[in-house]
Amino acid sequence: MTETATTSRNIDVTDTAVKPATQHSDKSLGELVQSATKDLSLLVHQEFALAKAELKKEVTTAGMGAGMLGGAAFAGVFALIFLSIALAYGISWLGIGLGWGFLIVGVLYLLVAAVLGLTGKKKISQVGPPEKTIESVKEDVAWAKHPTRTS
Repeated sequence: MTETATTSRNIDVTDTAVKPATQHSDKSLGELVQSATKDLSLLVHQEFALAKAELKKEVTTAGMGAGMLGGAAFAGVFALIFLSIALAYGISWLGIGLGWGFLIVGVLYLLVAAVLGLTGKKKISQVGPPEKTIESVKEDVAWAKHPTRTS
């Protein structure tokens, strides 16, 4: 498929290269439909590739945020255990002793859970829609409505 016509203003899009198209007046309707179908298929494949590349970055960020939220949950479980034990010892002894030790450790785990939770929430809030793909699809739709216009 190395056809060239230097007088044509139309451009045929292939897998990775752009080449001048032949005059459409010498093609049959079936050939035109086949060419349009091939071009549309290529366009769809390229849009999926763009979306995949763009979403990969967003998924990585969301994964990090989810991992931090998991860490917050893990630390929260420890905080609940230690705070429960500390409360029990504190109430039973009514003084500074073993119970206060457990209380301090429980509060420490609670602080770790809070930091991890806030950091994870911040990471997840940074995830947005695939803006490049959305813009590209909008341009493709606009071109499909008016293929003779240039942008």
